[in-house]
Amino acid sequence: MFVSDTQSWSEGTLVRRCVAGERTAWRLLHRRYFPVARAFLSRLGVGPADLDDACQEVFLQLFRALAGFRGEAELKTWLYRLCVTAAGRSRRSRGFRRRLLELLALEHAEPAAIAQERPADEERRLLERGLASLPPRERAVFVLFELEGLSGKEIAGVVGSPEATVYRRLHYARAAFRAAIGAGEVT
Repeated sequence: MFVSDTQSWSEGTLVRRCVAGERTAWRLLHRRYFPVARAFLSRLGVGPADLDDACQEVFLQLFRALAGFRGEAELKTWLYRLCVTAAGRSRRSRGFRRRLLELLALEHAEPAAIAQERPADEERRLLERGLASLPPRERAVFVLFELEGLSGKEIAGVVGSPEATVYRRLHYARAAFRAAIGAGEVT
């Protein structure tokens, strides 16, 4: 089979072939969804030092549970849910490491690669500052709605909350985001 033939596989075909154990299908799934997962994890606040580990965790969970995927939602929506879980684990792990370093009275130095990055443009800094100001649950809803374009119903499925809760969190997230970036009330 030629690689070009695999590009036209539908999501359902791809999932069935992965579950059947086809290595080509797994490679294609990873190639299609890795950039999506990486970008979403980053937007959820997973730092550059933890991003590769979080992506690996997401795809490990995907590999373990794909046979149970019922197809009631898009695979991408299910992937978002796995990312939200991985981002939460990453935050808890980062907090644990920070507390441990404080207990040991060690300074936590940023990796050299991060320190040498070029400064981002003003819009990106504003976006990052606004996102960083949001609590995890509100941040997830905000990113899924405003940046990923999911509907309230889809987000409810991803975060495991009623749709009304999603919109309440979105309302608070928008207000906190505007305050963090110094923007006035948008009408």
